[in-house]
Amino acid sequence: MTPNKSTVILPKSSINSFYLLLKLDSLGLSKEAFDQAINGYEQIVHLKSTTNTSILSIIDFTKLSSQKRLYILDVETGKLLFHTYVAHGRNSGLLFANNFSNTPSSLQSSLGFFQTGKTYNGKNGYSLQLYGLEKGINDNAFERSIVIHGASYVSNHFVKTAGYLGRSWGCPALPSELTKPIIDKIKNGTLLFIFAKDKNYFAKTSFPDKYSASF
Repeated sequence: MTPNKSTVILPKSSINSFYLLLKLDSLGLSKEAFDQAINGYEQIVHLKSTTNTSILSIIDFTKLSSQKRLYILDVETGKLLFHTYVAHGRNSGLLFANNFSNTPSSLQSSLGFFQTGKTYNGKNGYSLQLYGLEKGINDNAFERSIVIHGASYVSNHFVKTAGYLGRSWGCPALPSELTKPIIDKIKNGTLLFIFAKDKNYFAKTSFPDKYSASF
């Protein structure tokens, strides 16, 4: 499922400068979400649970759905490749994603670390498989058909009309015009981290630094 890529580990000393260099704070990515993503990313790399470490995608569900809350980082070059809208599940909330589930047919988003798989053309067009890496948290993602796909309800026009994005059945749906370039960049084994200030998640996860979670 994953290509043979050389392992890349961000030096600890570069983490803060990476965040500041890309001005991610001014783009709305919370430092907490970024730190948790980097902590988990480094643990997964050390565990050799993935071999495609070139890209790290972060979804920050502490932000309103009307805000751009998907950040795709090129770890090797230190560049922000994409910053755009992303939908959450219908039963996770309206403006905010507040409720999360690993249960089939819940129509809720799942938190934590995922690994991307292969592309395919399905009922939502060009799509990307996701595999949840956290047992009991998101490991039913493939069974639930939680995938990355495009949707017309993920757009600036929809936000201006409704005041929020449309919602998916639990998938991190993208703007239609960005679906192919984003999927082609992050496919084949890169990591995706979905963050929220959710006590249940931090009580169960073994990846991010639980002790830095101030909630």
